[in-house]
Amino acid sequence: MSKVLPEAGNRARRLEEQRARARADFERAKADVERQNEASVGGINARFATKSDWAEEKLKAQTVGLVSLDEFQQRRAEIEAEAALYKKAQEAEEKESKKKKKKKRKRNVDVAKLSFGDDADEGEDTTSAKDEDEARRKRRKFGKDPTVDTSFLPDQEREQFEREERLRLAREYMEEQERIKNQVIEVTYSYWDGSGHRRTLEITQGSRIEQFLAKVREEFKELRAVSVENLIFIKEDLIIPHHYSFYDLIVTKARGKSGPLFNWDVHDDVRLYADARKEKDESHAAKVVERHWYERNKHIFPASRWEVFDPAVKRDKYTIHGE
Repeated sequence: MSKVLPEAGNRARRLEEQRARARADFERAKADVERQNEASVGGINARFATKSDWAEEKLKAQTVGLVSLDEFQQRRAEIEAEAALYKKAQEAEEKESKKKKKKKRKRNVDVAKLSFGDDADEGEDTTSAKDEDEARRKRRKFGKDPTVDTSFLPDQEREQFEREERLRLAREYMEEQERIKNQVIEVTYSYWDGSGHRRTLEITQGSRIEQFLAKVREEFKELRAVSVENLIFIKEDLIIPHHYSFYDLIVTKARGKSGPLFNWDVHDDVRLYADARKEKDESHAAKVVERHWYERNKHIFPASRWEVFDPAVKRDKYTIHGE
């Protein structure tokens, strides 16, 4: 029994010493952590301290006590100028440090590319490496074939150019047609009441038949009491509706039964030798008649040949007799 108790006491003493050493180690580690935290917090605060805070602190330190306004403003300007110079110097130093790091990184890359093998092996390795790089570059690079037709592909610039070109051509065409419509032509006609009363009248090509008939009414006192709706215009044995214009007949090269509808003068086909292969070039005077006269005499020549103009009817040959 006396032997057991001393051994238990020794064991308890050893355990107590171990606990004391562990507690001392813990306190030492805790103190180290606190010192590191204080150092890191101080570094962060110093790193993120603004220029204005630094300038304000320095201004407060230099203006302790009573100072005049001029002296305060002068010291403040000096401190701000000093802060600006310090900032510029710091930025320049950072730029220089970045350049040095970049040069060092590039130098390390170049050194890594060097080879310390034999000269012959080095030449062969370099050549093979170049060939492999060239082959790999050719495999990766896909370019356009200039011989391929790509006109069917959408192209915004080409479409915009074509759209502007179409608008320009359409504008030029409209201007040209307006110029043609404003050209003046001389129309030879007769007021027909069984016999002819031939006159000539100048009018623009863009004028309609009804506008021409309105001018004809002013030429003959017999027609001044007659409305335009009761007048009929006949050219080459065809009754031309009032809504047609001279421009419509000229630009379409319309053909009548006995001659062209695009020639408004009067001329005969005078040839020294007859040639059946060539069409006769004759143009006859237009006629203006009253509608009630036509209704009474439409079964008598020449009114029996007259019919309403239809642009869909094709007339290959001119005739002056028959239907």
